[in-house]
Amino acid sequence: MAVTTAAPGVGVWGAIWQGITRSTSGFVGLCLVLSVLLFSFVGPLLIETDNPTDVTKIWGPMTSEHWLGTNHEGKDTFIQLVLGGREPIWVGLTAALITVAIAVVLGSLAGYLRGRVDHFLLQLTDITMTIPFIVLMLVIASFYRAASPLMVSLIIGLVTWPYLMRSIRAQVLTLKEREFIEAARLQDLGTARIVFVEVLPNMAGYIFINFIIAITNAIYAVVGMYLLGLLPSTAANWGLMIQQAWDNNAFLLPQAAPFLVAPMVMIMLFQIGLVTMTRSLEQALNPRLRDR
Repeated sequence: MAVTTAAPGVGVWGAIWQGITRSTSGFVGLCLVLSVLLFSFVGPLLIETDNPTDVTKIWGPMTSEHWLGTNHEGKDTFIQLVLGGREPIWVGLTAALITVAIAVVLGSLAGYLRGRVDHFLLQLTDITMTIPFIVLMLVIASFYRAASPLMVSLIIGLVTWPYLMRSIRAQVLTLKEREFIEAARLQDLGTARIVFVEVLPNMAGYIFINFIIAITNAIYAVVGMYLLGLLPSTAANWGLMIQQAWDNNAFLLPQAAPFLVAPMVMIMLFQIGLVTMTRSLEQALNPRLRDR
């Protein structure tokens, strides 16, 4: 992928907004993302979050009192759905920030400095890429049964940065040959300023797009870990709902379908929104695609 830049006379954020709103799919994607965020973060403030266990209502049907029925413990499925979105979204955002931060810093330094620094960082990347993610989570889960969302984000971020790091390095290798970088080097502005003030701003669009992609990957990872039982069953969580539905054979009970399908639908809507936004942004920020 070529280095992404904003359109002439338009800032990066302006180009991002134009990219999202210029196409119907991009705008629909934005609406989907905002809707899921409002549902997950504002919704708990608007509903009664007390959701006690009631063994007399196990796998209850959808009614005016329980919009999506009840689960295997007699708890309201809709309340669990509203409360279950915050953790995977927070974990996805935090993990994506960690991934992008590490990849951008190491990739920029490797591409600009080259030599021994580049060789060492590439070796570090190769080693990190060989770490089996699932096995690592099994080991950590065996020691830390009360792993916090922050720890989960940190783990995901620390094992998913190598792929983006290599892409950033390739982009920097191209940018460092540009005239404005050579001029900055002749002025002896210093490595830190050249890399973080001159080089990285010209990759802002590319980095932002990869940040969105990192969010989708992190959310899939955390939901998958809950589904496999690698994370503790603490708070309401979409991934945990899917795991509980599977463990309690909800797929065999027609009245239990909402408890299984609802969290999957929410995850799909959020991911579809992010993906369609990413495609629209890429068309706006990539010079080769902007005029198509």
